[in-house]
Amino acid sequence: MAKLVFGMNQSLDGYVDHMAFGPSPTLFRHFIEAAERQAGSVYGRRMYEVMRYWDDDHPEWDAERQAFAAAWRNQPKWVVSRSLKSVGPNAMLVGEDLEGAIRKLKGERDGEIEVAGPDLAQSLTELGLIDEYQIYLHPVVLGHGKPYFARPRAPLRLVTTDRIDEDVIRLTYVPSRDPPDGYRR
Repeated sequence: MAKLVFGMNQSLDGYVDHMAFGPSPTLFRHFIEAAERQAGSVYGRRMYEVMRYWDDDHPEWDAERQAFAAAWRNQPKWVVSRSLKSVGPNAMLVGEDLEGAIRKLKGERDGEIEVAGPDLAQSLTELGLIDEYQIYLHPVVLGHGKPYFARPRAPLRLVTTDRIDEDVIRLTYVPSRDPPDGYRR
């Protein structure tokens, strides 16, 4: 059975913004290796449209960017969207039954499936489908933006911390075994 993992870069004050801060070469290499291992990725429409950048070759890319593009193109992608009518190579649209589709996906696959985007992650959290949260904490303060967690959620339990590079720590959390009364899991 696959494990659904929501992981993103986050500022110290809790925001995600790929344009405000990016990965160091060491962290980028970490992301390449993760993409090579993953069983696939589940995207919301907005994040998928951002990531489509990797579908096209760019002559200015260095070897690392070419390696990430190859890993990204190679993995299967599932795109959750009501507005898109088609998606790019190695990608499939997820229909109206988000919960059924993702439960089926988890049951059919082995390994780690990335969840990309805070809004999609919140929907999957409310359905009790996310198995792990990985926060790549950067030493920047944005003061505004899109929060990592779209809405309040049940308590989490810290399971590991990893220093990825000089400035970035990955915090890995799992849902607490004892969610508050009334919180759907």
